[in-house]
Amino acid sequence: MTNKQVATIIVDGGYVPATVTLTQGVPAELTFNRIKDAGCLDQVHSQALNFNEDLPLNTPRTVTIDTSHAGEFDFSCGMDMFHGKVVIKP
Repeated sequence: MTNKQVATIIVDGGYVPATVTLTQGVPAELTFNRIKDAGCLDQVHSQALNFNEDLPLNTPRTVTIDTSHAGEFDFSCGMDMFHGKVVIKP
């Protein structure tokens, strides 16, 4: 059975943690949990990691991401005002 990396990001006036570090080649899931009803944080997207999710209040949403390439990949709110980053290390 393959190990899986799991990271939870709390959405509360920004992203906590703002940077998630993962290992290349190990399947990974990011779970976003919006706990405050604030502005444009009701959506999260990343062109580099190929996801776009609505974030209902107090309803965790999980996205599976491709970890086959090392590097730094940004994600942000719907209006690109709040930013986070996924670092995939070899």
